[in-house]
Amino acid sequence: MLKASALYMVIIIALVIGILCSSLVLSAYYYRLQYQKSFRYDRLQTNLGSGENILLAGADSSYNVQRTFSLFGDDADSVSLQRVFWGVYDIGVVRAFDQKDTLYKVFSIAHSIDSGKWAALYLTDNDRPMAVSGKTMIRGDAFIPKSGVNQAYLNNQAYSGDKRLIIGTIHNSQRDLPQLDTARLGLFRNLMSQEHGDGNLHGDSITNSFLMPPLIINLGKEPTLLAHISIAGNIIIFSDTSITIDSTAMLNHMMIFARSISVKSGFHGNCQLFARDTIGIGQNCRFDYPSCLGILRFKSTAIMKSQERISLGTACSFSGIIFTYEFDKNPVLPLIDLGNKVQVTGQVYSQGMVAFKDNAVVAGSLFTTGFLYRTSFTLFQNDLMNTTLDESALSPYYLTSGMLPVAGPKKKILQWLEAN
Repeated sequence: MLKASALYMVIIIALVIGILCSSLVLSAYYYRLQYQKSFRYDRLQTNLGSGENILLAGADSSYNVQRTFSLFGDDADSVSLQRVFWGVYDIGVVRAFDQKDTLYKVFSIAHSIDSGKWAALYLTDNDRPMAVSGKTMIRGDAFIPKSGVNQAYLNNQAYSGDKRLIIGTIHNSQRDLPQLDTARLGLFRNLMSQEHGDGNLHGDSITNSFLMPPLIINLGKEPTLLAHISIAGNIIIFSDTSITIDSTAMLNHMMIFARSISVKSGFHGNCQLFARDTIGIGQNCRFDYPSCLGILRFKSTAIMKSQERISLGTACSFSGIIFTYEFDKNPVLPLIDLGNKVQVTGQVYSQGMVAFKDNAVVAGSLFTTGFLYRTSFTLFQNDLMNTTLDESALSPYYLTSGMLPVAGPKKKILQWLEAN
């Protein structure tokens, strides 16, 4: 006869075997869940990539409102796409979802550069030659007046640069600048002409995701100082008068529209600033790529005859786009004033004049109707003094706005903003 203890041993062995079998079944179940989850994740990532390519390839306005559809028409692989106007660039929002699983990406969209239109310098033909003096360097293709370029003796300095004067291919310019994109300007005009509700700046930190509708803050006719505050994301600030941005303000990806904007010395941020009259940047400010400073004046000059002006103070560093635009020509030409030791990495487009102080550098491209150089006694036009215009100093990966005349048809992702 078997001992009674043998029964206990059988029970224990059966229990251990049961636990092992249950563990194997449970492990297989969870392995399958993880495999399905990984498979869905990979599939959603693929669908996100397809959505990105659709937004980048599309040229129409069908995605200006959010559209949701199946990529293959099988009620699966669903994506939601939207392209949002965001200043000189666009914002792409892509969502891919399957049941309760959702992935999204938000990115800014810009254009590749059309090499056939690109130039280090485009100076319109106003029937007078341009002149260079001091340690001026122009490197890259240049469109200049038919009368050419000469050496000049200014402010007790003769020209001491490269003997070629322009290190690149020289073309004849036209009497007018290549035009900005009218469709993009129309979007600006529509946004600026809309009625926006009143709003206030509450708290010391304001953020808004690009997955949400834009947060619009209208400051009305009250001059405002932005100080000791952080503002980031899908936020637009409007003002009927002046806005001053202190060096303690932290601005990231947001936009400001005002009559005039003043930025105090020492500011560091990444934003797009648009004014109707003036933008003044203090000394030692730094704007990270892709920032923008723009003058936009759509009202008739019969109403507004003051000079539009963008000025950058000593030792400022700016990466992005600086431009002026006026719908009707003003009797007083717009002015972009680049101070001593200013470094602009990107593009400068002026419907009027560009004034340089000594040692100013444009690493990229400059389009203008004329130059100004001022000494203690005289104002010289179409003269460059101790100025550098260097196309080769710009990164080959630089992307531009579709608003500018050098933009190519191909769109690319400029910057990743949000993702999960």
